[in-house]
Amino acid sequence: MQTSGTELVVVLEQLVTFIRQVSTAGDLSATASAALHRLGRDGALGVTELAQAQRASQPGMTQLVTRMEREGLVRRTAKTDDRRTVLVEATEAGLELLNRRRAERAEALQQTLDRLDPEDQAAIAAALPALARLVESRSSD
Repeated sequence: MQTSGTELVVVLEQLVTFIRQVSTAGDLSATASAALHRLGRDGALGVTELAQAQRASQPGMTQLVTRMEREGLVRRTAKTDDRRTVLVEATEAGLELLNRRRAERAEALQQTLDRLDPEDQAAIAAALPALARLVESRSSD
């Protein structure tokens, strides 16, 4: 059976909305959560790099980084080989918050999965490797 991109988008949009709604730890905006996640995954980045990666304006990202820095979620550091370049990195508190948000999401999703019949649970489990390859193929472009 062929899946259309439209069908997949509709389901994934609904799933993303559900996941965002159940993440309450830290009261982060979607942009702040995405930026913190990227820093946790990729390590320290310049503000301009982070803005480009998140498709945000550089001034908007600077404001966001300043707020997240005040909250102790990120810190600015000088690049070791060029002290003029400032990098932004997630703090331990920021990484801990990411872990709490992921745990909230996983728990809420698991409760929802547990309400499905075993055949649907098995179908979702079987689809995960293919979905992971879909994401990987996109990020390798």
